[in-house]
Amino acid sequence: MLDTKIFEVRDEGTHITLVAICMQPHRIRMNKAEIYCLRRAGYGWDLRLILCTDAHGSVKAECDPYNWSRAGRSIPHAHSYIQENWDKLQSGDVIDVQFILNETETAKESECSNQ
Repeated sequence: MLDTKIFEVRDEGTHITLVAICMQPHRIRMNKAEIYCLRRAGYGWDLRLILCTDAHGSVKAECDPYNWSRAGRSIPHAHSYIQENWDKLQSGDVIDVQFILNETETAKESECSNQ
């Protein structure tokens, strides 16, 4: 079973729902066929690779935070942060790019709590 989390990515004037999947076979329970498929596709056993895409499907899916050539700054910075902090993050967390980049002193709260 793949480990999937959904994040609310926030930045200045930006709100993106990002779907992230951990593609690290030894960290999650997978059957032999799933492990074979991931390793055959080039996912290493010890590498922390997180596959990200937006929930609307308007951008590509990517495992490398540095390959987001036309996605602006929000998704690459959020992806990198998610990859580095996967174990600390919960599905539904807010990933505030401005806060990560020290542009603001307080992190944004989820719009979900205002509903």
